[in-house]
Amino acid sequence: MNRLLSLSVLVFFVLQIDAQIVYYNAADYPLLGKISTETETLYERLPQNLKDKTRPPVWSLGKNTAGLAIRFRSNSTQIAARWELLRDQVMNHMAFTGIKGLDLYALENDSWIYVNTARPTGKTTETVIAAGMDKKMREFMLFLPLYDGVTSIEIGVDSLSVIDQPASQLPSRNKPVVCYGTSILQGGCASRPGMAHTNILLRWLNREVINLGFSGNGKLDYEIAELIARSDPSAVLLDFVPNADVKLIEDNTEKFYRIIRDALPHVPVFFIENPLYPKAKFDLTTQNLIKDKNIALRKVYNKLYSGGEDNIRLIPSEGMIGVDNEGTVDGVHFTDLGFMRYAEFLYPYLSEFQE
Repeated sequence: MNRLLSLSVLVFFVLQIDAQIVYYNAADYPLLGKISTETETLYERLPQNLKDKTRPPVWSLGKNTAGLAIRFRSNSTQIAARWELLRDQVMNHMAFTGIKGLDLYALENDSWIYVNTARPTGKTTETVIAAGMDKKMREFMLFLPLYDGVTSIEIGVDSLSVIDQPASQLPSRNKPVVCYGTSILQGGCASRPGMAHTNILLRWLNREVINLGFSGNGKLDYEIAELIARSDPSAVLLDFVPNADVKLIEDNTEKFYRIIRDALPHVPVFFIENPLYPKAKFDLTTQNLIKDKNIALRKVYNKLYSGGEDNIRLIPSEGMIGVDNEGTVDGVHFTDLGFMRYAEFLYPYLSEFQE
């Protein structure tokens, strides 16, 4: 009886050891999605030298981690995360998982497969993202929050497993796609980080994508153009029109473009029209405003093209998120359906420029 009891205790003890989670600092693993490493803290998007140069709202939104992702590999049967948010942001039209959650993907046959989402429970969260896996060594990518920042992240794995640097070089970090724009580009209102179209395109292209979306503030700030000009992209997407009025488009677009083009003479640059929001089907004021802004953008584009700028493309808005009015959460900002359709719409333009 004593021997049976001792064996039972031993088995229980071994199982308990096997189930323990050990946390590792995510800062020790590659961080994708940053256009500069010279940031004030690790998990943010804008270099520190812009703090007193760009408008305060842009600087503040740069603290959001939209488009950032951590790469690692592990043979753990479970993956956990512990992270602290910068603000614990709340919005009434976007899921908390999209605002401040984490999304885990695994690499299989060179394709990124969704594993699960880490749901936030407060300013600090500790949770198991995935469990019950076999002990196969896998490549993982963990997407960070879209509309909040993080001050620290730890990745948890079984105590008897390993966590290591990625062995695969996917997604490629050579010549990323750089995207500039508005709240939609930042990821509003995806239900989880992996469903923002920039993150979808990263997985489909298997290439790093830089997200420079600033909610309500894609207003052609020249400091952002200068930042893009210092990068080494395979393509640049300019998706600012939803935040610009006609005058701003007429006055600032060409100079914003010239800053980029003078530094990157051979990089394709895409100008993207304002989406034809579902809201605009019935709201004639919005409908006419969108038409006027898109006309203004086309005029700038046609002037550049006729002046010899042939490495540019205008991406029209027709059919961008479908024709059934079902792609948004509020008539403007995209749902996961809208983002998937938008990614499908943009993919053909980008894929031809990827090595």
